[in-house]
Amino acid sequence: MALFSENLGAYELTTLNKSTIHLILASLAVALFSVVAAAQDSSSVPNLLTTPFVQGTTLAPNFRVAAFRVEARDESESAPDAPPDASTDPAVHEGLVKRSIKRIGADQKRLYLAPFEAHNIKWDLITLVGTGAFLAADRHIENNVSHAHFPTYQAISDLSIAGLAGSLAGIYIYGFKTEHRHARETGEIELETLVNTFLIYTPMQLIFARQRPDEDNGHGNFFKHHAVNTSFPGGHAMFTWAMASVLADEYPKPWARALSYGAAFTVTLTRFMARDHWASDMFLGTALGLAIAENTFHARCNPEFESQCKHHQRWWKVMKTDVQ
Repeated sequence: MALFSENLGAYELTTLNKSTIHLILASLAVALFSVVAAAQDSSSVPNLLTTPFVQGTTLAPNFRVAAFRVEARDESESAPDAPPDASTDPAVHEGLVKRSIKRIGADQKRLYLAPFEAHNIKWDLITLVGTGAFLAADRHIENNVSHAHFPTYQAISDLSIAGLAGSLAGIYIYGFKTEHRHARETGEIELETLVNTFLIYTPMQLIFARQRPDEDNGHGNFFKHHAVNTSFPGGHAMFTWAMASVLADEYPKPWARALSYGAAFTVTLTRFMARDHWASDMFLGTALGLAIAENTFHARCNPEFESQCKHHQRWWKVMKTDVQ
């Protein structure tokens, strides 16, 4: 009994800190997405300098006489012919913020309208019927789940999340360092997907405000405490399935899909076994994570790469991407 009380105390402390962790992760994702947008908007083709005209001679393009000055120059001063530093230009930052907000706004509009498109009706029905069935059976299922070893389940879940997130971070860093376009696209779409997921996850948490299995009377009542860290939908399932789906779509090899979807399934199962969520929370979180990731991926992916993008016309309506 003392051991259970100690574990319960640790669980409550973890629960109190999860809201802060989610907000920090979301802030980092937004910041990283802004950096990615800057990289996408910058042209890879350098602008040639205009050729100056000197009477009696013609200078070659990009030739700067000032480069051959020999007088001493203060190190704190910028070179006479140095291009303006874009990182300190307020206009560049203002344009970047506007483009990032516009891009995410377009994503959110597309995601909220997607359930009403005819080709998505079948997926809407599967999600609604499945969630309703699990809601009706939640308490019966929960009563048959063991109350032991939930710290072990949480540890396994954390390791699976770290492995999946670390793999994606490694791919993006590799793409950024080596200018590998496919790897870089994977990281960019992943960041955009996580931002989109957070912006849908947060209002649902605040609206439904469902209690967790170990809270209050254990009935999982809705509309009880309006905060980001509630039970419905399952955030761990939502974010990990979103990450896994993008990775599996970018690299549709059997082993890559087995590892990515396996990690997402492990997180979903272990968080449920740790009594963090009801079965319906995890079912809806899984469905939403997959839907957001697939929608974002097929709207932004490049069909030139060896990915699932070239085959998306079979399953998805071709989407226009006005905001780049």
